[in-house]
Amino acid sequence: MKLKAADIKQISEQLGAASPVELNPFIQCKDHSVSRETFSLFKDAERDLLVTLPQPSEKNLPDYYQSEDYISHTDSKRNLLEIAYQLVKQFSLKRKVKLVTRVNQGQGRILDVGCGTGDFLQACEQKGWSIAGIEPNEKARQLASTKTNFNDYQRTVEDLIESNPESFDVITMWHVLEHVPNLADFIHKIKSLLKPNGVLVVAVPNFKSWDAKHYNSFWAAYDVPRHLWHFSRKSMAKIFSEFDMKILEELPMKFDSYYVSLLSEKYKKGKQNFFSAFYQGLRSNQKAGRSGEYSSLIYLIK
Repeated sequence: MKLKAADIKQISEQLGAASPVELNPFIQCKDHSVSRETFSLFKDAERDLLVTLPQPSEKNLPDYYQSEDYISHTDSKRNLLEIAYQLVKQFSLKRKVKLVTRVNQGQGRILDVGCGTGDFLQACEQKGWSIAGIEPNEKARQLASTKTNFNDYQRTVEDLIESNPESFDVITMWHVLEHVPNLADFIHKIKSLLKPNGVLVVAVPNFKSWDAKHYNSFWAAYDVPRHLWHFSRKSMAKIFSEFDMKILEELPMKFDSYYVSLLSEKYKKGKQNFFSAFYQGLRSNQKAGRSGEYSSLIYLIK
């Protein structure tokens, strides 16, 4: 794909850049789960950030989420992959609730952006948190409302801003930031919802991980075009520093390497290979034990 001036202008505006960003070709990836279309990733070397182009329009973007295989919008257990996902999710929920309780030194008011079917907020509510959630997908919102006493789930961040300035102790985004079209505007709005001493918890894939390099264009966490941005540890620190926010701590999401490797095996070889996926996921975590470059990372930001 050849870059157009309009593409550079769009990306520069979405990043809140003072001058046009310099984008260089990095890799081409296929949308394996919905459209089968091919997209290009370009690298912003200054931020160590990858950008998906072309980006779907706001009108067309929901179409790329219309798949029964998009697990985070359902509670399905139709096959071994979905059963494994749901089992790991239950284990991860406990760890996530424990984490947010630690960073806030107890319960408080929490907002989960991209809350999906509401399982994390349900777990938080059961532990005494006052909860709120944002989820664009209507079906997922409705399912979330059946799980908690809270049922006023919002579709967008804008729906909360006017009535909730600086009101949340913790805001979480579990694999959400990579989906946001206007990155700079979104971070600005999220920051406005956070209490001055509040903590932002962000989990994103890491394109510098060993499994990303191993699977190359078949790496499932590229997930184009739903993932518009692809972050490294350097890009996370640089982007949030532009909003006077600092990363306090990085934590690994070790299960992600196995799940991503399982999907990547399917994309690369046309079938699921649990043994190979487990081996590659294990290798990725072992490599990351020395480098810190895990398949996905959680960032605690203040």
